[in-house]
Amino acid sequence: MSRQVSLVDYGAGNLLNIRHALEHLGADVELVTQPEQIGAAKRLVLPGVGAFAKAMQQLEQQQMVTALQEFAASNRPFLGICLGMQLMLDESDEFGSTQGLGIIPGQVKAIPATNTEGEQLNVPHISWSAIHPVSDSAWTGTHLEATPAGESFYFVHSLVAHPEQQTTVIAECHYGGHRLTAAIAAGNCFGCQFHPEKSAVAGLKIIERFLQI
Repeated sequence: MSRQVSLVDYGAGNLLNIRHALEHLGADVELVTQPEQIGAAKRLVLPGVGAFAKAMQQLEQQQMVTALQEFAASNRPFLGICLGMQLMLDESDEFGSTQGLGIIPGQVKAIPATNTEGEQLNVPHISWSAIHPVSDSAWTGTHLEATPAGESFYFVHSLVAHPEQQTTVIAECHYGGHRLTAAIAAGNCFGCQFHPEKSAVAGLKIIERFLQI
């Protein structure tokens, strides 16, 4: 089985940790900076940390937007991590409205500033948090199939994805009484708000699943 992975390098991702996790699992990793490299990829990882608008600007400057959209439509495995997952959606309201890749219908919005009791909530959400399936069968056939409900993963984010189709959301975490999107799945595209590459054995299991597809 081929374990070739293309890791998108656009200056907004924690590439070192992700690359180490992939190579630890036996992947042959290529850093891609050109649209034609995306077109030739067997499977693709879109990482990301930082601001949505700046990330989209960089993807546009490197002429990667159309290539990423075409890859998502090609039925090849596509993994978005943290900001990389958010970029898959239509738009973000961070610092005004910014168009995303439009691969998955939906918006990215700020985590509420208060908890459900009306008290100030610490944002960004930085913690190990448990994730939960949104239904009994939500994780069947997905990257989370081997993950026990309630497993904890490392989160660091100020915004959260709100897919248009609720069936796209397969996992959530609870923060300040709010139910935040933790993972999404749509066809060949999978996204996780948490960082699997920083989530020890539990995170490696998800990356392993991605490599097996």
